[in-house]
Amino acid sequence: MATHTFWSASVNFDSSSFVAEKELIEALERRSSTVVCTEPRCLFTQGGAPAGLFILRKGAARLTMQSPTGGSLLSIGLHAGSLLGLPALVANEPYTLTANAEKDAELGFVTKEDFNSLMLADPSLALRVLRVLAAEVRTARHAISEF
Repeated sequence: MATHTFWSASVNFDSSSFVAEKELIEALERRSSTVVCTEPRCLFTQGGAPAGLFILRKGAARLTMQSPTGGSLLSIGLHAGSLLGLPALVANEPYTLTANAEKDAELGFVTKEDFNSLMLADPSLALRVLRVLAAEVRTARHAISEF
């Protein structure tokens, strides 16, 4: 059986799809705690249970995906305003990616409980979350169509 690479770092993946609208970020920030990375740091790992989501305030982070055999399938560099871990948190399913923050990155962390409370308290924010998720799906489909 031949092995095929489904995705590679050379695929044009628009990382802006991970960036949320200002109103959503502001609401999440009010519920967040600060995480400062004085050295590179793993935020969550592929297959892990979601504990919350991260808001990249400054610096850089990278999302990666490994195949079941350990090969690299995907690597996406992210910038300020990006939400990390949102799909797993909304679905309450394991993270499908690994997130690593680079040295000197600053992030906000919102627990699963605070996120859920916020969504129930202000349904208009849930619509904004859906827009971020829709942008991620659209971007992934566009990247796949380039094959």
